[in-house]
Amino acid sequence: MVLRRTAICLIAIGVSAMTSIGGASALDYPTRPVHWVVGFAPGGSNDIIARLIGQRLSERLGQQFLIENKPGAGGNIATESVINAKPDGYTVLLVNPANFINTSLYSKLNFNFPRDIAPVASFMRVPNVMTVNGQVEAKTVAEFIAYVKANPGKVNMASAGNGTSVHLSGEMFMAMTDARMQHVPYRGSGPAINDLLGGQVQVMFDSMPSIIQHVRAGTLRVLAVTSATRSSQLPDTPTVGETVPGYEASALFGMGAPKDTPKEIIEKLNQDINAVLAEPEMKKRLVELGGDPLIGTPEAFGAMIVAETEKWKKVIEGAAIEKVE
Repeated sequence: MVLRRTAICLIAIGVSAMTSIGGASALDYPTRPVHWVVGFAPGGSNDIIARLIGQRLSERLGQQFLIENKPGAGGNIATESVINAKPDGYTVLLVNPANFINTSLYSKLNFNFPRDIAPVASFMRVPNVMTVNGQVEAKTVAEFIAYVKANPGKVNMASAGNGTSVHLSGEMFMAMTDARMQHVPYRGSGPAINDLLGGQVQVMFDSMPSIIQHVRAGTLRVLAVTSATRSSQLPDTPTVGETVPGYEASALFGMGAPKDTPKEIIEKLNQDINAVLAEPEMKKRLVELGGDPLIGTPEAFGAMIVAETEKWKKVIEGAAIEKVE
């Protein structure tokens, strides 16, 4: 009996110690570098956002947030690598619009993004900008809709590629206005903007960071931003939704982790990210990139992920966009 009681006591002490160690692990996190996976090459908006926030997290938490660029398959290679990583808080993902779009665009994914990712924190929403070249007479969204309908088959809409948010922002516009245009996909925003400047295409719903310099220089005319509210970067520019009620197509960015990552670690990351986003200098930098900080809980970000995935699914199905194998 004495031996049995002793054994029970030892087990209880062991369980208590393990619980204490687990709690200390979450409390002390991170104790080594964190790998932050980005599904696109260096230099793009995804990479810029991750490096900007990652640097401040490294300084704040005393461990490096190492940016790992894993481009390929529209960001799916990077996403799958994080979903399959050990759920210990030391591998995280830069969540971006491709994650929401690819769920419906690709027919053979080995994961379900809303189900298999643990939302950590939202960062920002960045609007696309509806721009035309000087050859287009329209100066408002309403005038542009009338222009397209008066010139059937003659208006070309450029995009950064099939299935990108730039492409689908335009598809949503066409579906909601019945103003049909010819989609011309390019391999990135750079060549698309060049042809927009040259007059080979007439309109583009490009991302704010890519096109804002041409808008400010006056070489392209901005008609509207695609976000639900006006952008602080272009405060006098209306939203598409002011003319087309219900239209919204901003690019949502944030951080995700493998779904079984401990709640305590997710909450710690969320709190530190929110603190970084609240810093005046960080807010200034994010505004320069086209969006205001989006501070919130993991649960709120999770709801956004579900909503964005459903929104783009409707656009893809409504436009009958061919799925990628």
